[in-house]
Amino acid sequence: MPTIAVIDFETTGIAPAQGARATEIAAVLVEDGQVVGRFQSLMNSGAWVPPFIEQLTGISNAMLQGAPPARAVMLEVMRFTRGCALVAHNAAFDRGFWLAEAALAGCEPDRAHAFACTLLLSRRLYPQADNHRLGTLARLHRLPDNGRAHRALADALTTAQLLLQMQRDVAERHAAALAGRTVDHALLCALQRAPRGQIERHLERHLGRDPGRQAARPCATIET
Repeated sequence: MPTIAVIDFETTGIAPAQGARATEIAAVLVEDGQVVGRFQSLMNSGAWVPPFIEQLTGISNAMLQGAPPARAVMLEVMRFTRGCALVAHNAAFDRGFWLAEAALAGCEPDRAHAFACTLLLSRRLYPQADNHRLGTLARLHRLPDNGRAHRALADALTTAQLLLQMQRDVAERHAAALAGRTVDHALLCALQRAPRGQIERHLERHLGRDPGRQAARPCATIET
């Protein structure tokens, strides 16, 4: 199964369109059901970290003064994830910063990069969850404690563990429909678009067993 890179950003705000910049990025590589690599770095863009963001993430303006330039970090993480499809929790957020920071660094994202979203998947797979925040899902599945939440590597590791849990759950729950097919990135992209409560039907359409199916859409479009 191709390698997946699980991405997490910490930032100065909600969206690049509002002037926010990344302050930290992590990428965790997942292959054959296990974590096989990790990358993490603070990144100095010259942006100011508001006090409430510093309180949330623990990343201060003083910490960023000695961090490598954002451009250098993005070039490095692009090399690290080359050829990988991407996963993030609330991928619309991370994808926005991924594209914005890559553009500011003057590099074009790998065409293999496409995002699947563990938040969207969790809404389909775990409707019993109190909510679909990463911490709530980690407690639901008793995932390992990876350290402080809202730090990029800890959150990326937790998301990677959640991804592996999701792949196991889909394989077990829908073994008959899958008929030996692996729960790969493309399948996750299809499932995150499934109408809630209709995963089995959506699987059949995606796997080509429904004559009325439509062609699969690209995974880069993040929906709700």
